[in-house]
Amino acid sequence: MTINPIRIALTLMLVATPIAARAQDRPAPVVEFAAGWVGFADDGIVSETMAGSAFRWYPLRRVAIGPEIVYISGDNHSHLVLTGNLTFDLLANRAVTPFLVVGGGLFQTHESFPVGDFTSNEGAFTLGGGVRVAAGDRVLIGLDTRIGWETHVRVNATVGIRLGQ
Repeated sequence: MTINPIRIALTLMLVATPIAARAQDRPAPVVEFAAGWVGFADDGIVSETMAGSAFRWYPLRRVAIGPEIVYISGDNHSHLVLTGNLTFDLLANRAVTPFLVVGGGLFQTHESFPVGDFTSNEGAFTLGGGVRVAAGDRVLIGLDTRIGWETHVRVNATVGIRLGQ
């Protein structure tokens, strides 16, 4: 069975499409920046650093959809993860918002060897949650933890900017 990252992202977007939602009930879109730690299972835990960015658009009051890109840096290799995410805010329009997130897409690995470089692609998913705290009218700070495939655990801090009221 072949995993089609585009089909996964489109399916996530269709699942979250609203039947009817009023614009004033929904949070404004958010651009988010993340930095943190990723641990891969490989005869123990291999620690690497990550940085990324995501966009969330709310078709419903507690449900957001949008893309995420994450770059993971390791010794002689790197990973690029592109996912379409579905986020469910457990509490809406609060100063402290716990959330759940699931994403699917592409996991690319690039390795450098003395004889040349090698790049591989495979399907990816992440599943987890976290909490965001309002630090003003437009700024959010948070903590996010996830598990995913290729088998890893991720813990990162986030800073988000609301793009409207």
